[in-house]
Amino acid sequence: MIVLDASVLIAHLDATDTYHERASAFLLEVADESLGASPVTLAEVLVGPARAGQLDQAVAVLNQLEVITVRLGEDAPVRLAMLRAGTTLKLPDCCVLLAAEQTHGAVATFDDRLATAAGKRGMVVRDQ
Repeated sequence: MIVLDASVLIAHLDATDTYHERASAFLLEVADESLGASPVTLAEVLVGPARAGQLDQAVAVLNQLEVITVRLGEDAPVRLAMLRAGTTLKLPDCCVLLAAEQTHGAVATFDDRLATAAGKRGMVVRDQ
């Protein structure tokens, strides 16, 4: 599984985003692989479309991409606290790491800090 950071999905949904073409090309390239994201990541992705009155369209795109919601589990508060305390990352990025840990998945992101932290934890970081 490839666990997606919000940066990839936001760029794919927003044609004016600097990374739009890269994100869309990446998602097309990995279309045969399973894609996942934490509930927090998905909520982060949907804020902009919700503000713009385009929530239904964004949800439809996520469904078309077959992005699976990766449940973080009952122990998520403790594990997220440990990730947050042990990294310089914000909590949403820690959710990406936790989702990748739980699924033994790769991480896809445009965020250099998140990519570095994932690499330090032995995770595969997919090149977009």
